[in-house]
Amino acid sequence: MTHMKRFIATVALATLAAASCSAMAATGVSVSVGQPGFYGQIDVGGYPQPQLVYAQPVMVRPAPYGAAPMYLYAPPGHIKHWSRYCNRYGACNRPVYFVQDRWYRNDYAPRYRREHGYDDRHHHHHRHHDHDDD
Repeated sequence: MTHMKRFIATVALATLAAASCSAMAATGVSVSVGQPGFYGQIDVGGYPQPQLVYAQPVMVRPAPYGAAPMYLYAPPGHIKHWSRYCNRYGACNRPVYFVQDRWYRNDYAPRYRREHGYDDRHHHHHRHHDHDDD
């Protein structure tokens, strides 16, 4: 491999690593799936068909061949301006299905909390405000 190719590969990997770190920091490490204020990727396997914001996945850049779609719960401003926020979620080059807020709050989160042993009495019910809701 030439020095230039090695350099380009190194820069690409560093960029991906930085994007992943910023995505983790932006989603609030102290808030997990099913808790109030959580925004991020969810696993819909085993859950009833999710209700989606858009019927087709959204992509900012072409996805690698065979890339699995990501199901994401995000604030409305992030969905509306996805190309501005996709880096926060590490999802600019993946097909993304946004799940509806009502489905996440009423179906997904309560079941997730039950199945993972969360007790609602121990969580503060407030929104996490490190996002831009536009």
